[in-house]
Amino acid sequence: MPLLRRITLSTAALTCAGLALSGTASAATPDPVGPQQSSFYPALAYGAFHPTALPSGMNDWTCKPSAAHPNPVVLVEGTWANRYNSFAALAPALKKQGYCVYGENLGASGAIISKFPGVYLTGPVKDSAQQLGQEVDKVLAATGAKKVDLVGWSQGGIVARGYLKFYGGANAANPAANKVDNVITYGATNHGTTLSGLATLAKVFGLNPIVPSTLGQAAVDQEIGSAYLTELNAGGDTMPGIDYTIIGSKYDEVSTPYTRTFLSAGPGATVHNITLQDGCGIDFSDHLQLAYSPRIIGLTERALGSNVSVPCTFRTALG
Repeated sequence: MPLLRRITLSTAALTCAGLALSGTASAATPDPVGPQQSSFYPALAYGAFHPTALPSGMNDWTCKPSAAHPNPVVLVEGTWANRYNSFAALAPALKKQGYCVYGENLGASGAIISKFPGVYLTGPVKDSAQQLGQEVDKVLAATGAKKVDLVGWSQGGIVARGYLKFYGGANAANPAANKVDNVITYGATNHGTTLSGLATLAKVFGLNPIVPSTLGQAAVDQEIGSAYLTELNAGGDTMPGIDYTIIGSKYDEVSTPYTRTFLSAGPGATVHNITLQDGCGIDFSDHLQLAYSPRIIGLTERALGSNVSVPCTFRTALG
């Protein structure tokens, strides 16, 4: 795997360079709007130098939902990522389709890995779910919408589900009062991961131990059998009145094994479990590239109600 090692070293170098420069860049331009990207690695590099960056199309607080797209879409980033490097392809694509799109950097913590610029979702997943609830309330108040749709990559999926279950995103007794219509996830650690993939990601930052002080409580919370996942999945995977679209990739090396991402529908919920390669064997997107796959973007737009074609494009772990 010499090529993969070179990529890992280069991304680590870019991140460290961003750490050196982030104080000045952030002070000068707290929320720069970054360019649209077609691959995770260029987005990672840009985000290292601009830790507070927004993808184009995100957080337009003047946006008003249309009759065609009445629900604002709230995007939830992945572990050790941020709103820019997670959604530098998806946010502009959704904005172009006419959606109001929002996202914040959630889950900051005191873990060592959080010292790197643009690294979020390291704190306890349940705390991040509570922060997501605050963001959703802000979006609903600003747009006048009654409900939102949530899209979560990686840990973002279980943050979204935690908001539904623990912080009022869904109302089991009265689903009509739900604040969420649709939940869409990519490579979400819904039933935990073996952490082999998280250990691989850790090497990007020169870190190895899966311990809260180093990689953050979020890493521990995503391990198979963790206290958080036990609580989250107790009584069933879903909440009444929610439509779930759950996408996994056979080549996911972080959320492992990939089939643990899929959900089982409980009463009053609908679940669409999709393997990315079904019908498109040439999309080899791994965990980092999931949100950059044109096929996943098309599937997302479909799940949100847009009448679009879903492309099948040759993709690799490099984009």
